[in-house]
Amino acid sequence: MIRVYKRFWQVNWAEQWQYRANLLMYLAYWIVSPVVYLSVWSAVATAQGDVKGLTANDFTTYYLTLLVVDVLTSDIVIHILGYKVQDGTLSADLLRPVHPIFTSTLINNLAFKALTFAALIPIWIVLVLLFQPDFSAVTPASLLLSVPAIILGFGISFLLGATVTSLAFWTTRVYSFSDLMYMVTLLFSGQFVPLQLMPPLIQQIALLLPFQYTRYFPVQVILNGVPPDAVARGFVMAAVWLVLLFGLFVVVWRAGLKRFSAVGA
Repeated sequence: MIRVYKRFWQVNWAEQWQYRANLLMYLAYWIVSPVVYLSVWSAVATAQGDVKGLTANDFTTYYLTLLVVDVLTSDIVIHILGYKVQDGTLSADLLRPVHPIFTSTLINNLAFKALTFAALIPIWIVLVLLFQPDFSAVTPASLLLSVPAIILGFGISFLLGATVTSLAFWTTRVYSFSDLMYMVTLLFSGQFVPLQLMPPLIQQIALLLPFQYTRYFPVQVILNGVPPDAVARGFVMAAVWLVLLFGLFVVVWRAGLKRFSAVGA
């Protein structure tokens, strides 16, 4: 099986290099929003002294960290597999003796992520030099803890994307469902604004949903923004959501395959 994944990596890594313009567009998309949010909230915090206890430096470190975490935990499943279900070319993938989601689609995501992250590093360094944040709260221990937090965050994001993409077996408007999930993610993942600034009701709802574990939780782990007991609970909840979403995906995928039909299927 290792040889299978190695071969998929070689193919998808080479494929990613063929779409450099696409990479630049995604990178620009990832950079613009956090930088805009950072600038706006930092200006507000500077003018007022703080915003609910968050200083201008807090916003700067939050959004610069979020920029990295977002690249590492986001998924592009809908763009890889959605059209294949709709035009029937998924048939070729189903003929292979491996799962199309957990092999080719997963490796494609990872290859895209690796190349994007490599391109992001110099840009991120420039942003750090420009905004000059104080990352003194970050420690080697918090960086070490962030590794499993980011892995769990990507797993949750990937399974959410795979489940939504599987709705293409029932509807041609799957991209609308994907956009809807993206808007919900913006609200409950801390991507738009740190969750502690959201209304109490939104914060309570966010605690019950998986979205915060894809962005907000890894960022707070890196920045030492949560106490140790809350970190432990966060890891447990993220793992629970990962298992639940895996089960949900399996159910939706198998039900969808029973409806799938295409030329040659």
